[in-house]
Parts: sequence; structure tokens; C-alpha cells
Amino acid sequence: MRDGSNDSKTLVRQDSPPDTFPFSAVVGSEDLALALVLTAVSPDVGGVLVRGEKGTAKSTMVRGLAAVLPHQQVVAGCRFGCAPGDGAGCPDGPHADDSGIDRRPARLVELPIGATEDRVVGSLDLERALGRGETAYQPGLLAAANRGILYVDEVNLLHDHLVDLLLDAAAMGRNTVERDGVSVSHAARIVLVGTMNPEEGELRPQLLDRFGLTVEVAAPREPALRAEVVRRRLAFDGDPAAFVARFEDDQEALRRRIADARSRVGAVTLTDAMLTKIATVCAGFEVDGLRADIVTARAAVAHAAWSGRTSVTVADVRAAARLALPHRRRRNPFDSPGLDEDLLDQLLGDDEPEPDPDPDLDRDPGDDKGDGEGGTDGEAQPSTSDEQPQRADGGDRGDDGGTAPTEAPAGAPATAGVSAADDPYRARLLRAKGIGHGDPGRRSAALTSTGRRVGSTSARTGPVHLPATIRAAASRRRDTHRLRVLPGDLRRSVLQGRESNLVLLCVDASGSMAARKRMEAVKSAVLSLLLDAYQRRDKVGLVTFRGAGAELTLPPTGSIDIAARRLRDLAHGGRTPLAEGLETAYDTLRVERLRDPNRRALLVVVTDGRATSGPDALARAARTAGVLRHEGVESVVVDCESGRFRLGLAARLAEHLGAEHLAVGELAASAIVDAARASTGRAA
Repeated sequence: MRDGSNDSKTLVRQDSPPDTFPFSAVVGSEDLALALVLTAVSPDVGGVLVRGEKGTAKSTMVRGLAAVLPHQQVVAGCRFGCAPGDGAGCPDGPHADDSGIDRRPARLVELPIGATEDRVVGSLDLERALGRGETAYQPGLLAAANRGILYVDEVNLLHDHLVDLLLDAAAMGRNTVERDGVSVSHAARIVLVGTMNPEEGELRPQLLDRFGLTVEVAAPREPALRAEVVRRRLAFDGDPAAFVARFEDDQEALRRRIADARSRVGAVTLTDAMLTKIATVCAGFEVDGLRADIVTARAAVAHAAWSGRTSVTVADVRAAARLALPHRRRRNPFDSPGLDEDLLDQLLGDDEPEPDPDPDLDRDPGDDKGDGEGGTDGEAQPSTSDEQPQRADGGDRGDDGGTAPTEAPAGAPATAGVSAADDPYRARLLRAKGIGHGDPGRRSAALTSTGRRVGSTSARTGPVHLPATIRAAASRRRDTHRLRVLPGDLRRSVLQGRESNLVLLCVDASGSMAARKRMEAVKSAVLSLLLDAYQRRDKVGLVTFRGAGAELTLPPTGSIDIAARRLRDLAHGGRTPLAEGLETAYDTLRVERLRDPNRRALLVVVTDGRATSGPDALARAARTAGVLRHEGVESVVVDCESGRFRLGLAARLAEHLGAEHLAVGELAASAIVDAARASTGRAA
């Protein structure tokens, strides 16, 4: 076999292993089952993103999908899985008419989070390069996934440079490799299927938009349904073979129905009236671009074929819109995911009476056993499109799992010295300087286990740097034409990516900040910084100072929920103990450095720079700032001073800290764009 995947059999599933939980046996989320089936019926829909809490059978259902997909015809011996008559541009082609045809199960290729770039796109064939001195290409996972499904578990944790590779392949349908003396381009028509837990970070918008459909999943709350999930899980664990055999008839029925829908999808009619309804819905939800319209149209056609209809109806458009639009509609960071279904019905209007479908095709994929599908960990996931998760304070929970502070009614006075925050915004990227060695993340530059290759080293661990190894071996060669690689020639790659940091927010909550509008702006800025730190997988901490002292309001944590709640309840007033706030920040950072020496810290001081508590308040603050600078603490001062007459104390504090100085209005990422536009306008 020459498919380039033999060295990693656990990553390429060519058939359903006997220990795979049957797709038709899963109990729960009809939306998830439907989204996966529509992608199977029409791969042009573009894949599925499954979002949900842990233990909700996300991975189980995706892995079970491969077992019910129709088999494929491939050219015998082609490492890239070309279909007969479709070998143009194939590195193994051109394929002769008598090459032979093989039949294989649909491919489900898993992309591990820790995969290296050369394993994904392919690289120089090490055996042939070292053994015979030939430059040859070894296909990667994108080649193995051609005409199949590329599955990424915890896709939100995937390194940025791998995300870029997937974006290119998904957009172009080809993978182009120019590295290590290899120049190859091959087909990579992949369907992306990803699962993620939003509590662990969000996806880049570019990757989010590449998924055709999205589904929110959650564990059921009904005791009877939960009991059935556990019952099936225990039965499967006790005797997998018997359990799989029990559902084989349902699996076979599902295979036939998917194959029948695939053969019918090309004949489904999408009328101009239905296309106009799709455009109306997409415009009504203010989605960006036209990809939403295209995906909704394709999904509606696939739904009609799955339902046994020959033309698209409003019911098909509604089902498609519920899956294709939630992740594309415009919303604020803490808005709830999902769609307003009342608005959806209003935009769709009335439809003509639907034709009766084939009675054998009127069930959803999870209805074979009456109670649908369910999960790997004994937990199932019904659709959550009709149920919005709730915040602890009764409001809607944000898409990122964070809790937005409650905003006071317009014109209402602040009570008990507590001010509400405005809506958060996208904060500009604040980075630690230099190159770190921390855990992979999305903030500061660092040498990590994954990333782009920036050099080589003779270290004993790490991925092999093949060209450097060959060069080292070649430098020893004298009279022989044969290249011999010795252990001392081995070179390892130095990889540069991004790391996560500790973002410690030191917030002035004194009386000088007590003007309601100013404190609201401060809370919005801090909330935006918290959101940014969460999305970049940082740890966050919160130090506040007011009155006579400072306190560590929130010890460093990865939970934005707690941080947002503490911020919401933050009181203000009294004197300004700036020195005490900086001292508390210093003590916190010193302890955290002992706990995790590799995680670099970024101190963000949010203040107007005043210091009024105790003798020589400003001098003491300046001395403490000097100690932080001497210890090498990276800092940013967010200046909250406002009004016509300003003292410039925050700018002076930034000088003592050796920190970047930003006005609070410059913290938003949009402020950079506005400033650039203004500068361009003046130049013109």
C-alpha cells in the first residue's frame, strides 16, 4: 500500500474499528446528527464545527460517521486517492486507463493537535533521501484526507501556523509544498470537521467561516434520557461486538439512505423564489460576505434530498439556516450563540404546502431507535439552538463561555459605589518583548514544540531537521560517493510559534476614578483585556487598589467567568494607594514565577497615575515601579486620565516601569485603524 499513511495508522481510519460506537446508537442531538449527515450527502456544504462542553459525545459521533459513508472508487496504487478519470495534476499520474480500480471505505483522517507541519503537508522521503540519495515526496495527512474528512479534535487549540495551512487547502482544494528541495502540488479536497470546547478558547474568524455548518451541543437534563445514555454506554463497554451487531441493521439502513440521497442531490431543484428567501434570511441576520448564502443553498438542497424531495422548500431553507448562520452572524463577544428563531420565521414567511416525502425517508438520522443518538462518555447532546445558556446572574452566557457584567439602565444612578461596564470590544494585541519558552498560546513569540522552523540545533530532542542533518553528514564525506549519516550528524529543528502569558491586571478603583463614565470606561477596557487574554489562552489575574491598600481580587486563573464576575462587583472610591497596588502585583508575579518559571508575565496597570494614600505616595510608587522594571517585568500602562487639564502622571509612571503607555481610548484594535486612516487622510 502506498498511501503515505502506513506510519501512522491511528490517524487514518479506513474502516470502522470494532470498538467504534455506532453512529445510529448515539442518543440525543438531532441537530448534530443532521449536520453530519448533510455534509455526508453533499460534501460541498463544507464540513461541520461541533461546539460544546466536555463529555457530550462530540468525538464519538464524528468518528462513527465514517462507518456509514458510501465507499469510494480510487485508482489502484495512487497515494492521493484519485478517482478514476480524475488524475490530472496528480504527482503519481497521469493514470493510464488500465491502472486498475480499487474500492475503499471513506477516509476519516484525524489531525492531532501536536502534529508537525511536515506531517500535515508532507515532506522529503527520508528513507529514499538517505538510502538512495533521491529527492522524493512523502505525502502527509492532507493527501490521505483527499476526497474524505479531515477531523480535528479540539480544533480551537490547533496552532496558528497549522490553521493557515488548513485554510489554504480548504480554500484552494490543493496542497502545495515548496520545502526541503521538494516542489509538489496535489489535490486536497477535504471536508473539515472540528470539535471544540468554547471554555478552552475561541477560533480565529477566518477558520470559523471555513466550516459550512455549526452545532452547539450540551448534555441532556432529562433523567430518563441520561439514564438511556448510560445504559447504552455500559452495554457497549461490556461487549462491544454484541452492541455493534445489535445496531448493524440501523447502520445499514443509514448507509443506504445516505447513498440514495447522494444520488438524488444533483436532481433537486432550487427555485428562484427559494434562492431569494435564502438571500433574505442571510441579509436579515447581517452576515458578512456571501459564503453564508452559498452554504445555506447547498445545505438546503442536501436537506431536500435527504428528506426525499425533488425541490427545495421553506422547511429545507429553515433547517439549513439554523446550521449555516449561527457562527457567521454579527454579534458582540458576549452575545449568545445561535439564531433568533422568531426572526428566522419572520424572514422566511409562509410557504406553499409541502409535498409528502417518501414514507421510508421521513425520519431523521437519529430516529431509527426512536430516541435518537448519544455519546461516548455516557452523556448525550440535544440541540441547543432553541435553548440559550444562562449566565449566573440570569442573563445570556457569552459565546466564549464568559459572563458579561450587567449594565445599569440608562440614566440610573450607580449604587453602592459600583458602576456597570459598557460592551467589551476587541482589544489591541499587547505582547511581551523578546522570545520566550512558555506553553503554546496565541500572544507572544516563543520557541515552542510546534511552529515554523527558524533554525537547527544539535540538541538531543525535538523534530529532526533533515536538510541540516544531510548537510552535516555531507560535510564529512571525502572519497566515497555514498552518504553516511552518523549519530553526531543529527540536527533538530528550532521551531518558533507563540506562547501564552500571565496577564496581570492592576486596576485603580479609587475615588479619582469614581466619575461614573470614567469607571464604566475602565471596566469595559478591563473586560476587553480579559476577553482577549481568554481567547489567547492566557492565565489572568486581577489586583485592585483603593482606600488604604490593595488586594489580589482574583489569583491567576484560566477562567474568565470568575474574572468577569469580580469585575462586575468591583466597588470604587477612597484614596489612591498606587504604591500598594504595584507592591501587590510584584508579590503576585514573584510567586507565579516560582510556580511556572517559563510563563512570562505581562503587567497591565489601569490608572490615571495619581497616588494619594500615605506619605510620599508618588515617590513610593515610583520606587516600586523601578523595582518591577529592574526585575524585567514587561508592563503596559493604560492611562485613564480625561478632561481638558491633565497632569500626565500615568505617562510618568510608564517611564518608571519602562512600560508602553496607552490612553484608554487607544486600547481598542479599531483605534489603530482609525489613526492610520486619519494619518493617510492628512497625507493626502
